Amino acid sequence: MIHCLYLGRVEYAEGLRLQAEMVNLRFEGRVGNVLLLLEHPSVLTLGRNANRANILASSQILQSRGVTLHDINRGGDVTWHGPGQLVGYPIFNLREMRNPATGSRLGPVDFVRLMEEGLIRLCAEFGVTAERICGLTGVWCRPPGLDSFDERCGTKKATDPPAGERKVGAIGIHVSRGITSHGFAFNVTSDLDGFGLINPCGITDRPVTSLEREIAQAGKTAPPSTLELESLAQRVAVQFGHVFEQPVEFVGNLAALDDSLSEIAQRISDAQATVSQSGQFVGVPLKVPRQIEQLRQQPVPPVRA
Repeated sequence: MIHCLYLGRVEYAEGLRLQAEMVNLRFEGRVGNVLLLLEHPSVLTLGRNANRANILASSQILQSRGVTLHDINRGGDVTWHGPGQLVGYPIFNLREMRNPATGSRLGPVDFVRLMEEGLIRLCAEFGVTAERICGLTGVWCRPPGLDSFDERCGTKKATDPPAGERKVGAIGIHVSRGITSHGFAFNVTSDLDGFGLINPCGITDRPVTSLEREIAQAGKTAPPSTLELESLAQRVAVQFGHVFEQPVEFVGNLAALDDSLSEIAQRISDAQATVSQSGQFVGVPLKVPRQIEQLRQQPVPPVRA
């Protein structure tokens, strides 16, 4: 079972505290696998392998734009989070999971590949073709006519000359005691100017894109409501249920998972209300979106990845 929860916009530091608490609860067996879906204000994060030279903006520029900087323990280099980007933090126990393709224990690399698959399938729902690039973790939108694939990886290779691929989803995880944290960042309606502050993931020859932009470039249209992060959270959770072959259950708030999380839930709610009153942004309350509520009685059937 994957328990899914959409939190709306959450300050990054609060998101880190929440993940740490969830990891401990998962290790203790007090909660099951949990997929936290949310949005962050503008922030840069540096993974374990990050090179600070990939931050192109000065501290003064970052401060003037209200962009905070965090060193964290996920894999990967530097990335940007901000409004219009759906962030997913799966808190999963890999020791209790199996690779749907092989039946063996699910390892960190396989876990990342399945997350990529879920996001690739999400893009396909909107008529956008996405794929992997062997050697470059993440999800990439394929330009029309691109057919250079590596049969061993089932995709294009990082060593192949760039052919206009555009990154729509970044992935970086941390695993401790078999429990995952951090996860993915999927650009939906993001203002891509935020990525101009950095060399995203240290990659300089392949640009970043958003689902909204790729839909337009494919000559397709999508009702604005389908690109709201609440709606995308629903779609991502369903795809995770498919690729991990586990039923999905949506929960209304953190306390529904464990009583000890009620204090964190209140802090997030208070922070959203405070920022909303200041006029900086309108936070999304801790509630189940209408579309998700409709799926409560519709468990996701297992589907072979």
